[in-house]
Amino acid sequence: MERRDFIKNTARAGVGITILNFPVFGKNAPSNKVVLAVMGVNSRGAYLAESFAKLPNVSIAYLCDVEESAIANGLKPFANAAQKPAIVKDIRELVRKKDFDALVVATPDHWHAPAAILGVAHGKHVYVEKPCSHNPYEGELLIQAMHKYGKLIQMGNQRRSFPTLIEAVKQVRDGIIGNPYFGKAWYANNRKSIGHGKKVPVPSTLDFELWQGPAPRRDYKDNLVHYNWHWFWHWGTSETCNNGTHEIDCCRWFLGVDFPTKVNSSGGRYAYQDDWETPDTQVASFEFGNKLISWEGRSCNKFPVEGAGRGFVIYGDKGSLVNNGNGDYKIFDADNKLMKEVKSAVTGDPTNPVSASGNLDLYHFENFIKSIRGEASLTAPVDEGHKSVLLCHLANIAQRTGQTLYCDPKNGHIKDKAAMKWWKREYEKGWEPVV
Repeated sequence: MERRDFIKNTARAGVGITILNFPVFGKNAPSNKVVLAVMGVNSRGAYLAESFAKLPNVSIAYLCDVEESAIANGLKPFANAAQKPAIVKDIRELVRKKDFDALVVATPDHWHAPAAILGVAHGKHVYVEKPCSHNPYEGELLIQAMHKYGKLIQMGNQRRSFPTLIEAVKQVRDGIIGNPYFGKAWYANNRKSIGHGKKVPVPSTLDFELWQGPAPRRDYKDNLVHYNWHWFWHWGTSETCNNGTHEIDCCRWFLGVDFPTKVNSSGGRYAYQDDWETPDTQVASFEFGNKLISWEGRSCNKFPVEGAGRGFVIYGDKGSLVNNGNGDYKIFDADNKLMKEVKSAVTGDPTNPVSASGNLDLYHFENFIKSIRGEASLTAPVDEGHKSVLLCHLANIAQRTGQTLYCDPKNGHIKDKAAMKWWKREYEKGWEPVV
């Protein structure tokens, strides 16, 4: 579906809806205008700002970033707008403003949960990109904050809003492939070496103090900003949380499982010898009693699986369902005969860091806005999103400790007390997230 058609259909679907106390104006009543602020606009955040602004009766009041070229990039979509978003660099200042409804967070991972908590604590709904946390502790804090402050927190695992996948889940639950017991997920890319960074003065265009925020202070290196922070444990969460979150989440969704009983991980930095700390190759498995999920991540070799650079397969005792990373899927019977094929209206690019699934993301953005207005329920509330991100964190903990993790199926906590030290990070004094 083209973006313009999606917006047109979305607007048409809203005609005649009566919301709150404005039966004359309906969805376009002044009180139902949703005003957003977007934090982190170098890449994905700029796309989010542009996309949200195209939804009916939604406006972007503020952009928040700490680097001048990122701010310029975030403003590009609004070059011809009658009213351009205002710029506020410090999130602590931004959340105190009273003239916007919701905060969109698309920063580096170490800022996701702290910013989201600041948002809801100041009365804002929050859309936070995946992963919703830098560590398991922060995910639990987010859930506490959502309930304490009574605000919505939607995570950016957008496949939960794809109509075709919602229908596919229903079919699996109705037994089209029998008992689904194994989900296999994968992601492949051809990322290049980040080399060996040198300590250099912080560029005058970057407020590195604000960029680091809750993370304990480190020296600036010339191979950190903008994207390479993903591969440093201090700020990033590895390819597992960066991209694995999506397909691992789909496997958990289709299998109907929550917290694991056992987690394993193998892998390492194999392709290059450089500053990259997280694995570029990782194979993780998650057991849930009588069900299993596996994830294969290859950051530096993009040879496809099942013909696709990313996706998942759900195996049942009477058939299988195959997804190639977007809204498409195929269902096969026990003899591998194709029973059904649904093609996505959008062909995505699995290696696109801005929007791998293309305009299908708009369904997820619309769900967030409709939920704010009371017209829908979140498809990916953070208490559900946390369960999937936790799997990614547990895979990373298993990888870093070299241990098999045995977990409490009620909450995912690691039973080994020594390994639980990885549940939480150290924070810069005065920047600790608090609920």
